[in-house]
Amino acid sequence: MTKITYNSIPLTFEPTFSIIIPTWNNLEYVKLCVQSIRKNSIFEHQVILHINTGDDGTLKWAIENNLSYSYSEENVGVCYSFNAAANLAVANYIVLIDDDNYLAPEWDIHLYNAIEKLDHNYFAISGTRMEIDADKPYKISSKDYGTTAKDFNEELFLKEVSNYELPDWSGSSWYPMVVYKELWNLVGGLSVEFSPGMGSDPDFSMKLWDAGVRHFQGVGASKSYHFMSKTAYKIRKNDSRQQFLLKWFMNISTFYKFYLRMGEPFDSHISFVETKQLKAKKRRDYLKRISVSLKNHKYR
Repeated sequence: MTKITYNSIPLTFEPTFSIIIPTWNNLEYVKLCVQSIRKNSIFEHQVILHINTGDDGTLKWAIENNLSYSYSEENVGVCYSFNAAANLAVANYIVLIDDDNYLAPEWDIHLYNAIEKLDHNYFAISGTRMEIDADKPYKISSKDYGTTAKDFNEELFLKEVSNYELPDWSGSSWYPMVVYKELWNLVGGLSVEFSPGMGSDPDFSMKLWDAGVRHFQGVGASKSYHFMSKTAYKIRKNDSRQQFLLKWFMNISTFYKFYLRMGEPFDSHISFVETKQLKAKKRRDYLKRISVSLKNHKYR
């Protein structure tokens, strides 16, 4: 793997969040993402990029704008990217975000208020993505404000974003996500065996669960407009479903449905119960894992 280097810019303020943004030759998107942070945040935050390649002008732009960053001459994938950039974080809370998001006004105070209601730091708290024709209960279906950074109708979006509402939901596993920095360090960040990155988000949530986290909250009032997978199409994807099954002895869908209860109305008092339905599902997943393991062994 190519060497990763670091450039840390001293801060003159104490940031509320350290915001980590991996980017790979997506200059127009990362510029818009950082612009939205600076324009629409209530608090001051540390912004840290991981720049993969950056020969589209991203590296030059980051230097000119006095941003902290880690850098690799080749694309190392989001797992190494998030982990590398997180080394420069100085705030107590780390926010993970993809570069193809535009953060709506007051996105940060809604996440911060959710944290303030807790008496512990064992949590994963996500904002809510707005996407064109979204069909998931943890996303807001919005009209088309633009499919690219260049045609994004920022003025209209800012005028209408307050009209969209979604109650808080269970199952935080999506970015933007805020976690306590010591918790991030405890579980070792993202698992690099999932490189270039498919499935690294449910795996990270599973690692948090395994470490004792039970508070997975999606905050409906913290919104971002998501341009949807502007980097994923450029990479050769890893088989995340198979990797998750082999590692955790269950399918991602089992974890989402029975553990995180993805998309259900949020209730911080829900306790985990291993129901008969879950036990039956885990048995089926286990048998599938055996089948996959035997198949993989056969073709070695």
